[in-house]
Amino acid sequence: MQAEYADITRYNTFPKLLDYNAMNWPDEIAMREKEFGIWNPYSWADYRKMVKNFALGMYRLGIGAQDAVGIIGDNRPEWVASEIAAHALRAMIFGIYQDSLNEEVAYLINYAGAKIIVAEDEEQVDKVLDITEQCPCVEHIVYCDPRGMRKYDDPRLISHLDLMQHGEQLDAEQPQLYEQLLAAGQPEDVAILCPTSGTTSNPKLAMLQAGPMLEHSLAYLHADPKLPSDNYVSVLPLPWIMEQVYAVSQALISRQIVNFVEEPETMMEDLREIGPNFVLLAPRVWESVAADVKAKMMDATRFKQKMFQIGMNLAEKAASKGQAQSKLAYWLLFRPLKDRLGFSYLRSAATGGAALGPDTFKFFLAMGVPLRQLYGQTEMGGAYTIHQSDDVDFDSVGIPFENAEVRIDNPDGNGVGEVIAKSRGMFLGYFKNEQATAEALEDGWMHTGDAGYFKPENGHLVVIDRISDLAETSTQSRFSPQFIENKLKFSPFIAEAVVQGDARPYLAAIICIRFEIVAKWAEQRGLAFTNYINLSAQPKIYDLVQKEVEQVNATLPDAQRIRKFLLLYKQLDADDGELTRTRKVRRGVIKEKYAEIIDAIYSDQELVHIDTVITFQDGNKSRVQTDVRVVDLQADKPNDTGATEPLQSAI
Repeated sequence: MQAEYADITRYNTFPKLLDYNAMNWPDEIAMREKEFGIWNPYSWADYRKMVKNFALGMYRLGIGAQDAVGIIGDNRPEWVASEIAAHALRAMIFGIYQDSLNEEVAYLINYAGAKIIVAEDEEQVDKVLDITEQCPCVEHIVYCDPRGMRKYDDPRLISHLDLMQHGEQLDAEQPQLYEQLLAAGQPEDVAILCPTSGTTSNPKLAMLQAGPMLEHSLAYLHADPKLPSDNYVSVLPLPWIMEQVYAVSQALISRQIVNFVEEPETMMEDLREIGPNFVLLAPRVWESVAADVKAKMMDATRFKQKMFQIGMNLAEKAASKGQAQSKLAYWLLFRPLKDRLGFSYLRSAATGGAALGPDTFKFFLAMGVPLRQLYGQTEMGGAYTIHQSDDVDFDSVGIPFENAEVRIDNPDGNGVGEVIAKSRGMFLGYFKNEQATAEALEDGWMHTGDAGYFKPENGHLVVIDRISDLAETSTQSRFSPQFIENKLKFSPFIAEAVVQGDARPYLAAIICIRFEIVAKWAEQRGLAFTNYINLSAQPKIYDLVQKEVEQVNATLPDAQRIRKFLLLYKQLDADDGELTRTRKVRRGVIKEKYAEIIDAIYSDQELVHIDTVITFQDGNKSRVQTDVRVVDLQADKPNDTGATEPLQSAI
């Protein structure tokens, strides 16, 4: 597909590119936002006007070059407009995940030294006001949704409409000012302080420059083209680097339409209404969609269930022969299913941020969803490898972009080593953290901390796991916890799994059930339960999950099979520090927090007594007293760990 993109050597900052689009295609739709059930369009001219007034309003408040601007809230046009406005002032923006706790918000604000915070609504304003004494750097708080704000009298508060009105007044007084500000912007300016995932510690802020970020986004578009008027639905949080790529920089270069859903809960319904040409979803969302499809089959007639199983069997046979799709299965099952999900117009779909299990990958390819795996880091400006449309490999993350180089550092006899990379779009360094920058960069190469290798037959990069997470049992059997966890999560009944086994005699798993689907399964069978804790302790639920674990075990080498498992009494939660805000497991936290449970699994205990306190999102606490059962899948079998397997044999 041929596409013509803007000249980013001439329009080399985000606001300059927006200005170019608004001058040449003023009436073309740039964004849509769904509100009260109606999709409201914003043209490129509307977009530019909002950005211009936002920028001049912030300028009047004293915001300028190298100042830090924090933005917190759901994905909205105001989020993107305030970001581009900050760039127009040569300021640096950093996004804060909207579900962040107060202490996380305070940490990032103080780290960046933010003078101004743009907050979506009352909830986010409350977070900022609650930490006022901890964050003396904050001089102004701009709110976008006025509902509930009348009761506040803090002098730092100003509505975004009032701010833009100040900008309009300044534009009338100094009509050349905005153009002068744009002209002063340079591609070398640090535009984004992008938070890292923070799997092992507090997130760092990666300094990303405007020009290199646009260059990298253009290289991505050459690998996976987008066209003007293509529709993209923005559902992943804007603080994440990949949403910055799609909803901000790529949209400016390609003029694809960015659509903002009404609420996170209406995502799938809104996505169906738009029928996007491209979609990026995190692995957990793809897993959830696959689980929902399977769950709906529980309510279907026996005939439909039988047809679904026939279609799946045909798709699996096609996949085993190296074919992406069975034509009969597609017309029988997947075409109408794809239409119901809103995937009918997709030319491309992507997953990234963490590994997606091959089983889930095959499921969507069989459906006819043109899914591709991508790989990258915040520090590299997002993804820098992707599958080609005609060269998808379930186990790999594809090949590098035209502007990126990737190699394996210190490979072992199997070619496995650390993935290191460099590209034109990589970060300048970590903000206020020279030591961490020096540790990450060596001779211009970024050390990712991931273990991987290149497939000799097709040159695809295979990423196994974090090097720090790769493990070895006491019987010297190497394994990747993430690979096994992804296979377990292909089950519609398993929401999360954390595999243990490092320096232990065998592997075990802590499993969280997918409550909504397991609850439906239980209701259909007349099982009485009151809540997650009660449901997860039911013997029949254990039997249900045991069958799923045994199915996964049948696909693994003996040494990498799960020997024991238990069902945790709660979901893993980012608010409890167990997951990052991008929903990656924090293994160190799990190992420390559930040390007694893990030790009990590897003892002869059949029950683990739990007496703890759970803190809910609203701050309320509840004491939990329950017994969690440990299932030994080899209780009646000899303990056969099998021969040591090469690590990549399970990848």
